[in-house]
Amino acid sequence: MLYSKEGNKTKCFLCAHHCTIADGKRGVCRVRENKRGVLYSLVYGRVIAAHVDPIGKKPLFHYKPGSDSYSIATIGCNFRCSFCQNWDISQRSKEGDIVGAEMPPDRVVENALENRCESVSYTYTEPTIFFEYAHDTAKIAREHGLGNVFVSNGYMTPESVDAASKFVDADNVDLKSFSDRFYRERCGGSLEPVLETLRGLVKKGVWVEVTTLVIPKINDSGGELTQIAEFIKNELGDHVPWHISRFHPDYKLLDAKPTPLEAIHKAWRIGKDVGLKYVYPGNIPHEETENTNCFNCGEVLIERYGFNVIKKNIKDSKCPACGAKVDGKDL
Repeated sequence: MLYSKEGNKTKCFLCAHHCTIADGKRGVCRVRENKRGVLYSLVYGRVIAAHVDPIGKKPLFHYKPGSDSYSIATIGCNFRCSFCQNWDISQRSKEGDIVGAEMPPDRVVENALENRCESVSYTYTEPTIFFEYAHDTAKIAREHGLGNVFVSNGYMTPESVDAASKFVDADNVDLKSFSDRFYRERCGGSLEPVLETLRGLVKKGVWVEVTTLVIPKINDSGGELTQIAEFIKNELGDHVPWHISRFHPDYKLLDAKPTPLEAIHKAWRIGKDVGLKYVYPGNIPHEETENTNCFNCGEVLIERYGFNVIKKNIKDSKCPACGAKVDGKDL
């Protein structure tokens, strides 16, 4: 899907790299290969990870809260993040071999139903690079009443955003920084396509939540966090939840320290001061700020413990105390 032929070369416009791929070569993701002018997905139906996760682990707090999601991934990614926490599978395709167990779309849906999941999540690695597999699985999932979730770096194109909006119900997008230099030096991408993807998904009606991994001395300045919060409020909407996750050293970024708790609390306060209705700390269990409170009266609407919902206090998508609308999807 989403490519054109230029002689023996193919031009891929699935993601914002817009790779021009010569015959016999692969794109930046290393899992899409040009074979005599036809672009093939090498990971279709080849699952490297499959788990039943609480939807809050994605993290999605305002989409089917309290439910489980059958979560799958193939190898590969279109980013090269030095701090990737799933690097062992996201970067595995650089070795050239395509690994993974065979799991056709109908089997994914069967597994989801057998495990009483309410959705299928395309996650762990970047779902954009196994787009065709996600597309076909999602179609079957919807026929069986299941939702479909992306957990994405947002490095898409307007064409792939449009196509995804037809089968994706919710998407948690990483907004890793508000610095183009950060994206170029640490991820192998750029900032603007991610911002454009976020705008496009919201415009198309996909439920969006945003996650920022706060890395000490790299993207944790008050100025940058304020820029992110203001972008969410002004261009996406104050109803879009912002998850601020605590960093722990991994992959190539082993010399950085874990994010201090006070830095997460500072970011949370920035988000609230900017005017976001829903701001959540991540990778810090047992915090009261994990709960969803009514933005109008403060009533606890969803009580959480880690990724799990302990109690839900919402009636007809409204706060039972004051009647204010609770933002989200399938609450």
